[in-house]
Amino acid sequence: MMKRREYSTLLLLLFISCLGGGEVDMQFDNHPKGNFDALWTILDRNYCFFEYKDIDWDKIYKEYSRRISSDMDNDALFKLMGQMLAELKDGHVNLTASHDITRYWEWQDDYPVNFDLSVQKHYLGNDYSIASGMKYKILEDNIVYLYYGSFSSDIGHGNLDQVLNRMAICQGVIIDVRSNGGGSLANVEKFTGRFFNERQLIGYISHKIGPGHTDFSTLYPKYVESSDRVRYQKPVVVLTNRGCYSATNEFVSIMKYAPNVTIMGDKTGGGSGLPFTSELPNGWSVRFSASPMFNAEKEHIEFGVEPDIYVNMSDADSKKNRDTIIEEARALLKNQ
Repeated sequence: MMKRREYSTLLLLLFISCLGGGEVDMQFDNHPKGNFDALWTILDRNYCFFEYKDIDWDKIYKEYSRRISSDMDNDALFKLMGQMLAELKDGHVNLTASHDITRYWEWQDDYPVNFDLSVQKHYLGNDYSIASGMKYKILEDNIVYLYYGSFSSDIGHGNLDQVLNRMAICQGVIIDVRSNGGGSLANVEKFTGRFFNERQLIGYISHKIGPGHTDFSTLYPKYVESSDRVRYQKPVVVLTNRGCYSATNEFVSIMKYAPNVTIMGDKTGGGSGLPFTSELPNGWSVRFSASPMFNAEKEHIEFGVEPDIYVNMSDADSKKNRDTIIEEARALLKNQ
């Protein structure tokens, strides 16, 4: 059974295994067709969601390669490559050059935002507390509202101890991670461990073991370890929207297994493939999803995690500076 250090070692080994697959053993010349072929081949051998997303990568090669010309400039080549990568429908897939980065945003842009910073200000006011990137305040109904905007903001164990101790007198806590685009899985591990009283299976991870689109290892189990420091025992509501991506998607997936936790809002944006980076002959780098992650039922969470209770923000509420999702969470906690 894997302890926390063993899980971190597993992630390192998975990245090392991806490193072996990320290097293309064929030689590609530094011209438009050579760089295009290198990009396509790196993804062909290492991207982890071809089968799950039912993507015909050979067909995509035929469609885009015919648009390559020997005299096309870098801007045109970069744009064409970005269009090809967008066919993967993956926010973890980016091509980076000195002048730009391609990105795929439809995982959130095609859906309601369900979050408004100008409305949120009426809940936090000017007298909120800040610790390890978390903004929090005890509302007038004795419920804590805590907003964590990025898992790139490192969480300190001492900070969590202090914040959770202050929450102990309250009826419950609202943890708002809406529009949190992700960050460090280490911070996810620190945070989630405060809401479990025992070791819990929360998912699985796999990695490529060959160049084929279905060449994967067996599933390795992932566990959340119950923290040996301050743990929160009262009801929790986690607020989500489509802007919850990558590490935040994983956080929400884990919290669904925590006792006394309800997920409320919209489905998360997804992004469950651990990313890896490789390089083209011209020096451009490509990042892509290399290792798929699953929930405890061995289901893909690449396209997001469903909330326990769906709630959308109301325009009528927003005009009154009321956040519909926060208010629904407060009502739920008052009744528990």
